Amino acid sequence: MRTGVFHETFASEERLWPSPTARGWMLAFTLVLFTMPLWGGDYALALACIVGIHVIATLGLNLTTGNAGLISLSHGAFLGVGCYTVAWLGKHGVPFYIALPAAGGVTALLGVVVGLPSLRVKGLYLAIATLAAHFILTFIFREWEAGTGGVAGTAIPRANLFGFEFAGDRRNFYLIFVCAFIMAVAARNLARTHIGRALVAVRDRDISAEILGVNLLRTKLLAFAVGAFYAGVAGGLLGYFYGNITPDYFVLTLSVFYLAAVIVGGLGTVLGSVLGAVFMTFVPEALRLIAQAGSTWFPGIAGLLLPMQQVVFGLLIIGFLIFEPHGLAAVWARVRRTFHLWPFRT
Repeated sequence: MRTGVFHETFASEERLWPSPTARGWMLAFTLVLFTMPLWGGDYALALACIVGIHVIATLGLNLTTGNAGLISLSHGAFLGVGCYTVAWLGKHGVPFYIALPAAGGVTALLGVVVGLPSLRVKGLYLAIATLAAHFILTFIFREWEAGTGGVAGTAIPRANLFGFEFAGDRRNFYLIFVCAFIMAVAARNLARTHIGRALVAVRDRDISAEILGVNLLRTKLLAFAVGAFYAGVAGGLLGYFYGNITPDYFVLTLSVFYLAAVIVGGLGTVLGSVLGAVFMTFVPEALRLIAQAGSTWFPGIAGLLLPMQQVVFGLLIIGFLIFEPHGLAAVWARVRRTFHLWPFRT
């Protein structure tokens, strides 16, 4: 435990931010974040909106894979379900504050269906089952022109709240990050409940968890449903942000991206989801900036670096699994512990 912090009750120890210092830093971070549209540039705001969407989706996959130990390769397709749901509801006059939760609900129901194989198989076999679900959903996105617009895609009406239209990056920023903040707090609170403990028990030893009274059927399907709900909301926000979407966005690479974000950030932690989403979003941006900067001296470097995004993702997954299996969240925890206990050694 950090020096100078003494908990007298279990309630104080279970707080989201257990010390005045933590609450102060969180307040400062929130103030800086939500004033960003006042001082941030267009590029920074657009990138921040994408980061916020990725954070929500990564939180969902971390609940399914990190907390419950159920590997899912259909997470990118779940975003597509949420995106096309808000598109269809928006075209039929449903307001966004109903369409967005509905997109999460529809995706959660689909997540339950996709999660049914987890009752019989796990590990690599479950990953293959969810991979099959991904290909089925992307096939529907491409071929069901009446519902999704087919290969040409579909337009999504802008989110509108009582006449206030969320158009442009600055307005979408607040919509995305309010949702991200609410869903991050919800994920953290879920992990502290008996449901969160049941998810961890299933992940660590499912047979022992069942002997102790954990309902495996309900817990595994709930893990898929909650993870899919987060993905559906993220997909809905993605549609509102871009305004137009095609099936090409929801490819297998997107699922691999979120799986890499969970591994790099840290399994089973909200902070890991945030750090992983931020880190993995900046990796392709860093490659693009390096390619632009180096093209003056090496004209062919852009053609070499830009296609290496998937290679970099794979190397990052392997590197973190070998050298830092607990991800960036563990690295940050060690840094914080060093300052908490200074000048004593950890």
